[in-house]
Amino acid sequence: MAKGKKSVFFCQNCGHEENKWLGQCPMCKEWNTFVEETVSVAKSNTVKLSKEAEIVALKDITINNEERIFTRIGELDRVLGGGIVPGSLVLVGGDPGIGKSTLLLQVCQKLCEDKKQVLYISGEESLGQIKLRANRMGEFKAELYLLCETNLEVIRSVIDKRRPDIVVIDSIQTMYSEEVTSAPGSVSQVRESTNIFMQLAKGLGISIFIVGHVTKEGTVAGPRVLEHMVDTVLYFEGDRHASYRILRGVKNRFGSTNEIGVFEMRQNGLVEVENPSEFMLNGKPEHASGSVVACSMEGTRPILIEIQALVCNSNFGVPRRTAAGTDYNRVNLLMAVLEKRVGLHLSNYDAYVNIAGGVKMNEPAIDLGIVMAIASSYKNVAIDEKTIVFGEVGLSGEVRAVSMPEQRVAEAKKLGFETCIIPEVCVDMVKGVQGIKVIGVKNIGDAIRLLG
Repeated sequence: MAKGKKSVFFCQNCGHEENKWLGQCPMCKEWNTFVEETVSVAKSNTVKLSKEAEIVALKDITINNEERIFTRIGELDRVLGGGIVPGSLVLVGGDPGIGKSTLLLQVCQKLCEDKKQVLYISGEESLGQIKLRANRMGEFKAELYLLCETNLEVIRSVIDKRRPDIVVIDSIQTMYSEEVTSAPGSVSQVRESTNIFMQLAKGLGISIFIVGHVTKEGTVAGPRVLEHMVDTVLYFEGDRHASYRILRGVKNRFGSTNEIGVFEMRQNGLVEVENPSEFMLNGKPEHASGSVVACSMEGTRPILIEIQALVCNSNFGVPRRTAAGTDYNRVNLLMAVLEKRVGLHLSNYDAYVNIAGGVKMNEPAIDLGIVMAIASSYKNVAIDEKTIVFGEVGLSGEVRAVSMPEQRVAEAKKLGFETCIIPEVCVDMVKGVQGIKVIGVKNIGDAIRLLG
């Protein structure tokens, strides 16, 4: 090995460093995540003392309340907490081909029209490929500046010279620093690249969007320190074979982390879906058993979803249990509650639970919807299509309260539903919503008896 360099091992999950390979990371407890990388060793052993850092009292700090930059894409502004904060570092992750680059190019298009200077830096596509994608989106009325480069030193000098308002990096895994000897995409390179962009964002007040690849588990490739360093982490979700996409905020220092934005992928790019509930319920079957509409809160937005269940005789010694769009273990738990508290003999039946449209919802408020869908399929009794249910189910079979019931009932009324089955403790909270029948239930037995 060259003089002044040494070999170390990094955990790909959390970035922990060790001098030798270990089977399990002592920090994050993940197995087989260590990779070997070569790093430079400082030649000088002397420590230079810097001047004393300036200490500032909290009361002496003045805040410059800068206005957020609106992207004019309402769903994105909602997830960001009201727009782009100047000097923020935003990480956008998602599966390949899900639409990350398309969304950010549309953001650049809108910002350029608002007289913002935008620099799009691509390490994966050529200028001609970006131009082809831009042509599909329509005319760019203002000038967008492009740079195809992966060398961080060159990128830093260009940003420092041009001082744009917004910078897009596509993607962080292609960037490399000559000071780090490991290959692009490695733990050291990703960490160094993110650190440089963080310094540029905070030092120059530039908002920077970073595109990050994801692993097969659905997390951003590279160390988790990448997510810790940025201000906002957005994940682009959705079935690649379906037309809709969901943008979900999982970390946001400047807003809520529960908001989602819904888009539809079309030939000319991503289009906002202003009424996701109506979009999700499109094509709901009529008079079919095992189908029920539930309501999930995503931040401040109620979204109505269709929960489907199919219960049939098992041909195997061990019945199959399948869950798509919700937690598999939660479905097993709710089926055990049904068998113990209500007496539905499900131990000899296969059960398949699906949230229509391929969306993923894990809020406890959809528990009652899953229970009603399973019971409806088991009894082969259809639930009235104008009925909506929501509530959390406990191990004793009780139906517990959920947050913001009034907003959920109001959304159901807006979409033409006539009956709401909700926890009894929430009935008093929804008295302000008129024109819809509200039925309160104490336990799942009360709810299932409504099936007849």
